[in-house]
Amino acid sequence: MALGATIHTFTVQLADVDRGVYDELPLRVARHPSETAAFMFTRVLAYCLEYEEGIVFTEGVSASDEPAVLVRDLTGRVTAWIEVGAPDAERLHYGSKLADRTVVYTHRDPAKVMAPWAGKRIHDAEAIRLFSFDPGFIDAAVAVIDRRNTMTLSVTERELYLDLNGTTLNSAVHEHRID
Repeated sequence: MALGATIHTFTVQLADVDRGVYDELPLRVARHPSETAAFMFTRVLAYCLEYEEGIVFTEGVSASDEPAVLVRDLTGRVTAWIEVGAPDAERLHYGSKLADRTVVYTHRDPAKVMAPWAGKRIHDAEAIRLFSFDPGFIDAAVAVIDRRNTMTLSVTERELYLDLNGTTLNSAVHEHRID
């Protein structure tokens, strides 16, 4: 018998001073059995840091033709392709051609994530941004995740201040260019 997804809920108080976004986000996140907790939490952070009208979680690791998170406008056109983890160059190429904006959020070493992309054909590669967090930040957050979570996320000058289930953490959001 195949295992089903585990549902995690996050009640997020988002205060993104950098973008002027302030909202309460009730998130239901399905964690696929093959998905690590670090990948799932990075998906949650990517959703919050990119939050705008039309943003949705996709089927994640179950969907081969969609990123972990995407944004569609009112006509259904994809405006932002938001990958998580270490997508291959072909996915970035496809997403960059389809969407106005393509970004990647990773919980891994950014140099190791970008290394396989070197020399590969990626549409508009110079416009794609890879974002990472301080070493240990994702692991520390994952250690306190429950099935039901209360989270306050503040972003100021690309510095994250996170309160997750009573545990306070912080990290810079590091931006890397693909050249």
